[in-house]
Amino acid sequence: MTRIIADISVSLDGFVTGPDPSPDNGLGTGGEALHTWAFSDDPDDRRVLREATARSGAVVLGRHLFDVVDGTKGWDDTSGYGAGEVGKPAFVVVTSSPPESVRTTDLDWTFVTTGLPDAVTAARERAEAASSDSGKDLDVILMGGGATIGSALDAGLVDALTLHLAPIVLGAGTPLFTGGAPRTLVQRSVISTSTAAHLTYDVFR
Repeated sequence: MTRIIADISVSLDGFVTGPDPSPDNGLGTGGEALHTWAFSDDPDDRRVLREATARSGAVVLGRHLFDVVDGTKGWDDTSGYGAGEVGKPAFVVVTSSPPESVRTTDLDWTFVTTGLPDAVTAARERAEAASSDSGKDLDVILMGGGATIGSALDAGLVDALTLHLAPIVLGAGTPLFTGGAPRTLVQRSVISTSTAAHLTYDVFR
């Protein structure tokens, strides 16, 4: 069964970027430390990354994050989604209008202009098709940014939430939670490493 999983790195004070994020400074000032775990040699960090990317049938992201990852300082063969871990899933971007061009043309991009629920539906269809082709259950991963994941939680679209809690305090940046409807979470797993606490919760709608 395809699930919708929100998966994002966050600081101890609740930020998913540092201050002043931009396409040329995607994670903001100091924000690179949020993803130290993803490049760690710790076997538990590697396993978390490998398992998360292996279950990715399709990935949803917002337009701001797309502009970062598709920018000149964005993804490449060493820093793309799950680089070195899995094949490349379909990517679905929530946007008011598609970009005029795409740099990373080797990736499968779909641009949805009718809102986040429709983007999640499109991603679910892609993930279910990939599941059928591969013979294993694959999920939709909401990778961000923070506003996209917050909106998905508020809309009741998320089945599970995985937070990679980095041992840093950024002081400012893009917050993950800014209010919204209350949600009941049930903790399912905790994996602690030197670079992060990997926390997974079931989300009850």
